[in-house]
Amino acid sequence: MAIRLFRYAAFASLGLLAQLGAAQAQTTLAAVKARGSLACGVSQGLAGFSQADASGKWSGFDVDFCRAIAAAVFDDPNKVSFKSLSAEARFDALKKGEIDVLSRNSTWTMGREAALGLKFTGVTYYDGQGFLVAREPAVMSPLDFSDVKICAQTGTTNRDNAVDFLTTNNVKHAIVEVGSPDDMIKAYQDGRCNVMTADTSQLHALQIRLSKPGASVILPDVISKEPLGPVVRQDDPQWFEIVKWTHFAMLDAEELGVSTKTLPAALASAKPDVRRLMGTDGNYGEQIGLTKDWVSRIVRAVGNYGESFERNVGTFSNLGIPRGLNQLWSRGGIQYAPPIR
Repeated sequence: MAIRLFRYAAFASLGLLAQLGAAQAQTTLAAVKARGSLACGVSQGLAGFSQADASGKWSGFDVDFCRAIAAAVFDDPNKVSFKSLSAEARFDALKKGEIDVLSRNSTWTMGREAALGLKFTGVTYYDGQGFLVAREPAVMSPLDFSDVKICAQTGTTNRDNAVDFLTTNNVKHAIVEVGSPDDMIKAYQDGRCNVMTADTSQLHALQIRLSKPGASVILPDVISKEPLGPVVRQDDPQWFEIVKWTHFAMLDAEELGVSTKTLPAALASAKPDVRRLMGTDGNYGEQIGLTKDWVSRIVRAVGNYGESFERNVGTFSNLGIPRGLNQLWSRGGIQYAPPIR
């Protein structure tokens, strides 16, 4: 009887282990495919990066990235549902599984990875924190501030960076915390604060929404490093690879001259590095759970990194932000992707 009970317990344990294994086998990629769409967390509305129009259609640099993932997985960039998230809610939404990836102007820090159980997949946009002030009276530097009220968004690194910088330099100030970009604009125009601080890219997006954009100016000073990038949970290495290599593929495509216009030529190319990128040689996409043509899907749907940058935030956009550090390493910037080989 004891032996039978032991065997029953052993088999029961094996059954529980099998159930656990089956649960763990439901990877993010499998869940996304079963759902039929990617769940992407974005901002509450930031021009050039993620913003919905009157019909609810999302566009922007961060939006393009999620569409690129959807293209790689489904061969359809429209199979994405976007969830608008505040700075305070964004990481909890990812941890709880409400979204599959966070593609929202979020700064990569050690604390956010170590304490929250999340992983940044790379830096899609190198940024730095700055200040926006009234053009008159002229202020040349934040070191010239005198008893200022500074708007900063709650739940961001911007507040703490501003406090550290201004306190270190003995600048008298008060922080006015706001919950969203809309709240920041209103507080600034209502006179509750006379300075806005945020990542410089965000300041460009906020400035064009002011009632009198030309009456304000973004100071040249940059007081921090703000490496912005997509975030995933730590529990799924395969999904981490898919999101990470989507970014790298867009960079490699730009470096190799593969764009929406040159895609047909790239698919017929005899160059080894282009063939590997296009999937006409090797099975690199299949190694991470995708298809051989995963990169051509991405380029066909959203373009390479440079095309997305210029269209949304660069020279072909209302923001007109120079590439700067986000230029390819071969052209004076620091955007750099490992090779696909």
